[in-house]
Amino acid sequence: MNQHNTSFAKNESQDKQVRTIMQILPALEGGGVERGTIEMAAAIKAKGWNAIVVSNGGKMVYELDKIGATHLTLPVHSKKPWVMYRNIKRIRQVIERYGVDLVHARSRAPAWSAYAAARAEKVPYVTTFHAAYTRGGFFKNAYNGIMARGQKVIAISDFIAGHIAENYMTPEDKIVTIPRGVDCHKFNPGAVSAERIIKMATDWALPDGVPIIMLPGRLTRLKGHVELIQALSRLEDKNFLALFVGAGQGREAYRTEITNLVKSKGLEGKVQIKDYCSDMPAALMLADIVVSATNVPEGFGRISVEAQAMGRPVIATAHGGSLETVLNGETGWLVPVGDIDAMASAVKTALGMSGEEREKVAARARQHVTDNFTVEKMCNATLEVYEDVLKNREGAAV
Repeated sequence: MNQHNTSFAKNESQDKQVRTIMQILPALEGGGVERGTIEMAAAIKAKGWNAIVVSNGGKMVYELDKIGATHLTLPVHSKKPWVMYRNIKRIRQVIERYGVDLVHARSRAPAWSAYAAARAEKVPYVTTFHAAYTRGGFFKNAYNGIMARGQKVIAISDFIAGHIAENYMTPEDKIVTIPRGVDCHKFNPGAVSAERIIKMATDWALPDGVPIIMLPGRLTRLKGHVELIQALSRLEDKNFLALFVGAGQGREAYRTEITNLVKSKGLEGKVQIKDYCSDMPAALMLADIVVSATNVPEGFGRISVEAQAMGRPVIATAHGGSLETVLNGETGWLVPVGDIDAMASAVKTALGMSGEEREKVAARARQHVTDNFTVEKMCNATLEVYEDVLKNREGAAV
């Protein structure tokens, strides 16, 4: 479908037991929100329902095509008020022509248009709160508040649920905590072949026998690269290689700052930036430690969970979702935000683990994830929210 085209085919199915769920988000270029949207679309299809995703498009659209979900391209990524206003009519057309039973909004700009359209069409509206949005003045807080207006508001962690209740006065019975899930079939040490690991090590020209410290995530100051470099500089034993795995997305000034800091700390050759990774499970298999050094609280912290699913010990800053996903002293270490000495101490402890200790941590870490943070648990719980909202809607109509 061409961008901004609002001429949609009529959904011929009149069987209202076959529900049609529409998820809406800015784009499908990659990221945790996008991954969760696609996983939910697959779960909706597996249930025998119709899955529609509305976004501005992106490189992940083909994944929706593979599972038989419908993608419609609209300019819902735009924050321009006039575009958001015009999107209301476009979304109403989608709801009407595809017989949408429920709208699920996952981001603020498209949520405003989706909320107005759903109200006009008298269709249930659900949101997922993916982050503790920065508070500001009246208009900033009002803009954020659209994510708390769902008939059900899904929080991706208890941390986010508390943020919603405290800042948006949302009744507790409207908030549902559903942690994000990891595909434990994909993120499974047994599913990663030796060939994939060797290829990754070769592509990255990694030296043999050197412990790997990995910090995955976008090359942005919020991910804590600077703090980790400072911690590494305090280690007496410099027998390690730290890999920052994630695209810079045009942040050349920050990349230069990191490079200069590495030089000033005498860590040249000990820290490398890898912009692109096409096989994250294989990359994690190369890591001896995975670090999440975020200096702002993340809503969930997917990287820490993926690393634990791969049996890797995690060092994470002790705030946000990490307090719920990392078991301190069991599956990894939680260190105070900004405490460089504590970060250095945790890295030293992790690198000093014996093979037997590492195996015990790996087993505990993977079990922790499979017990609590799987895609199946996330999707099933979300489907239950859909069913509950739809049932209540039908009951109110009787």
